[in-house]
This record gives sequence, structure tokens and C-alpha cells, in this order.
Amino acid sequence: MATQLAGQIFAGTIEEIASAGCKVVTGGGHAVAVFYHDGQVHAVDNRCPHMGFPLDRGSVSGGILTCHWHHARFDLASGGTFNPFADDVRSFPVTVVDGQVWVDPRPTERDDVAHWTGRLRDGLEHNIRLVSAKSVLGLHAAGADYRVPLRIGADFGTRYTSEGWGPAMTILTATANILPTLAEDDRPLALYQGLLHVSRECAGRPPRFVVDPLPTGETRPEIFKQWFRNFIDVRDEDAAERCLRTAIELGLPRRDIADMIFTASTDHIYLDAGHTLDFANKAFELLDHIGWEHASQTLTSLVHGMARARRSQELSAWRHPIDLASLVWQAREELPALCEAGRGAVVWDDANALAREMLGESPSDIIDAIKRAIRSGASAEQLGSAVAYAAFLRMAHFHISNEFGDWDTVHNTLTAANALHRALERAPSVELLRGVFDVAMSIYLDRFLNMPAQRIPETGPDPVVGNAALTELGDLMNVRQQVEEVSHLVSRHLTGAGDRDALLAALGHAMLAEDAGFHSFQIVDAGFGQYRARRGAESGRHVLIGMARYLAAHAPTSRSVGQTYQIALRLHRGEEIFREP
Repeated sequence: MATQLAGQIFAGTIEEIASAGCKVVTGGGHAVAVFYHDGQVHAVDNRCPHMGFPLDRGSVSGGILTCHWHHARFDLASGGTFNPFADDVRSFPVTVVDGQVWVDPRPTERDDVAHWTGRLRDGLEHNIRLVSAKSVLGLHAAGADYRVPLRIGADFGTRYTSEGWGPAMTILTATANILPTLAEDDRPLALYQGLLHVSRECAGRPPRFVVDPLPTGETRPEIFKQWFRNFIDVRDEDAAERCLRTAIELGLPRRDIADMIFTASTDHIYLDAGHTLDFANKAFELLDHIGWEHASQTLTSLVHGMARARRSQELSAWRHPIDLASLVWQAREELPALCEAGRGAVVWDDANALAREMLGESPSDIIDAIKRAIRSGASAEQLGSAVAYAAFLRMAHFHISNEFGDWDTVHNTLTAANALHRALERAPSVELLRGVFDVAMSIYLDRFLNMPAQRIPETGPDPVVGNAALTELGDLMNVRQQVEEVSHLVSRHLTGAGDRDALLAALGHAMLAEDAGFHSFQIVDAGFGQYRARRGAESGRHVLIGMARYLAAHAPTSRSVGQTYQIALRLHRGEEIFREP
């Protein structure tokens, strides 16, 4: 035998390898498949990068190595794959000395962040969820900031659908919002699920082409605001998009851009059942994560939906048997005077009481209560908080004698109320405040879902602490319709000495364990945010009970999304997926 080459593995003689066709050697933490083909010796990682099948059990023909489990194909010389669902297999340098084959077990160095960034784009483009899951895990292990996959998903989701901003982009933003509340191990899972929804929603759709800005000398924010509102009003989305793009590129203040969009979103009553305002709010929240430099691409994606949104004053439910639309229009006209009257008022602090008045049976009384609050000095944020709390109370009181689909009716109002609250915090204005009347009337319309009203659990002496909450909650979520049991568990935890953060993480984990959709991500995001503002208060307990009841009603599911992620996680850890029968 020749003198051993430092740091290299002896694989055998060329004759031995040629006779066997392939030989597996180990070293440096790798199992390496050494092939003799067409007069050349090649060495690659014996673990197929798709799902870990041993490549020495594959076949080589014409310089192509084919895995015999899912037929992923690789260039034997370089390890490069021909199939997007797989990945390049690591290749190893080979040295032949006096007919003896030595393998360097140190694969060529690579930039893991760059590699997994490219693979994530492949997963999104081809809608391959295993690739997306592997990529998120790879980026997480490489120490990449969560904004790396988030920016990739945001760019892809706002570029590769002509429909513009939709549910998937809202889900992606919600995942970013809830990450700090989740357990560490659940954070890549949440990002993966958000990205998966983006990939699905964009699959097969034509791209969106962003318009160029105007060659204009106009720079006044109030003019752009009026232009934009007019174009949305007449459903001229091309003109509205160019107006918005110009305002952003001119560098108008972010507050003015938000005011433009939020005002146009409330010029008509309750656009698209609150989705228009919700999407707009989420777009700004996304920019909080990825940076304002992405504003043009992100915010212009809202225009298509804004211009085509359904206007609730056109719906019979808002006209008969009570003309709610006319009540709202009248209240809107009074808003400037009401706000002016409230400027010098004493400090107002009756948001929870106002929320309960919003659950009343008389729409005119509800509107009058809101007017009194404004006249008494209620701030925009307080009014937003009141409608959000009222909407969560509807959910907490939702009785399971209702049809299953009615969960979504009360849910839509809830997420619209949360969006209004967040928007009022970001860019309060008299125009945006109109949305308080809109959402309050939607809460009124949902009153039949509290007939009878489900009782909210009372405070209890037996707390559920730490991991016990996760275990018990998980057990309950494995059985259908454990709505009341889950609400009691949450109440016991919050009224005892239980760890609040552990409970929030457990609720987030429960949602991610399911094949969670648009509404589940929305309500968890809204619930976490509203609870943080009410932590330790009775209203905070009601918020989490309402959120938990919705999650329990929608579990268990088939959980196929989680299965794919678990496969990716096991592969990431180096575990075996393929096992002999």
C-alpha cells in the first residue's frame, strides 16, 4: 500500500472499485459512495439529498447517478441534480496514487446562507414544500436572521401573482408577527408554513408588473391622497397604482402614505367585509419587518383588491330590516365636529364599558355610545381597542349550537376590528376613525351568533403550569369539538399561577400542529397582539379564551403539512427516513 495521504480515506484499488461498481467508505462524519464509471473514479455523499436513500443502491448510466427511491438524478462528476425536488449531492475530491483510490472527506466549502436562499427560491417557484421546509431549516441552522426567508417570501408573493396581495401574504406577515411568542423550535415551522401558503397561492398565476412612477413635479401629499382616493372610488386600479408608486418613490413621509391607503380603505362602508383594511394593515406590518425600501413592491400589491372590493352599503344585510348604511353615513358626517368637541375633554377610560355597549341590540344606541365616547375625549387608539375587545367577546360567547361555518362570520369581524385598532395606532385620522362605526355595525350584525350566549368560564383555583399546559392542550386538540374544555383550560391557567408565556407558546404550537389556514393564522396573530396590550387584565383572559375556542373548533386536521416538515427536520438532523421492511 502507498504511504497514507494525510487526512484522506483509503477507498481501495481501482480494480476493486471497478469490480464492485461502487464502494462505501466512512470518515470525517460522512458515508461516501465511491463509483467507478467510464474510466473515472467519483465520490459523492452516500445520502441522497432528497430523502436520505443510500445512493450506492442507485444506478449509473451515461454519467448520471439515479437514486432508486424517488428517481432523483445527479451528474456523477459534480453532484449537481437535474431535479428541483432534490438538491445537489455533496461531492468529494478523489486522488489516485499507484492504482489506489483516496478520498478527501472534506467536501468543498459553500456559503450555506447563499445555498439555502437559492433553494428556498426553487421551492417557492416550483411549489415544492419539502424543499421549502429544508431551506428554512438550513437558513435557521446557518444563523440567518428570520428576515432572510421573510424577504424572499415577500418578494415572491407580491411579484408572482397578478391578483396582488391576498390571504397568503397576510399569513406570511402573521407568522413574522408571532415568532417572538413561539417556542424556539416552532419558529422555523411557522416561517415554513407562511412560505408554503405563498407558494401555493402563486402557483400557476401570471406575474404582476409594477407600473413606473409619474414624471411629475407634484409633491404635495394632500394632492396624491385625493388622486388616490378618487381612482379607488371609480375602480381605476392602473391609475391608482401609478399614483401610489409615485408618492412612495418621491419619498413622501410614511405616515402620509399610510393615511392615503387607510383613508381610501374606509371611504366606503366596510370594504370587502373588512378584508381591505386588514390587508392594508398587514402590508405595513410586513414593511416593519423587512424594511421600507420594499414599500413600492409591497404596497402597490394592495391596489387591485382595493379597487375591486365589495362595498357593504350595496348589501341587503346593511339595508334591511334596518338601514344600517344610512346610520353609518350620518355618523360619519358628524365625526369632525365630534372629534373637535372631544379635544378639550377630560381623560376618558371606559373602553371596556364601550365594548360591552357594542354588543347591544340597538344599532342606533351603539352608534350613540360611540359618539358620546368621542365627544368625551376617547382617543383613536382607545376606540380601536374597544371594537377589538367587543369582537373578541363575540367569539368568546359564540355557542357551538351555531353552524360550523358561522365561526368564520364572527372571525371576519374580529380580524377587521383588530386591523382597525392597529391602523389607528399607526396613522390615526378622522377619516380612518369612520371605520369604528363600520366595524361596530358588523359586530351588531353578528349578534345572532351569541343567541344563546356561551358563558365565559369563571376564574378557577387550579392553575395549569408550564409544560402541563402544552401537554393537556395538545391532548384536547387531538379530539374533535373540545371547545369548552379548551376554554376552561385557558381560563384556569390565566387565573392561577400559570406561566402566561408558556400558555401563549402552547396555543401557537397547537395552531402550527394543524394544517392551519388563513383564518387560524389571522386569529392567533390578533389574539397574541390584543392579549399583550391587556396582559393581566380580565379583558386579556377573554381575548385568549375567544382565540382558543376558535382553534379548538378547527382541530384536529389531517396534519399533512406538519408531516412534511417533520421529514425535513429528521433529514436536517441526519436521521434515517428510509428503513428496510
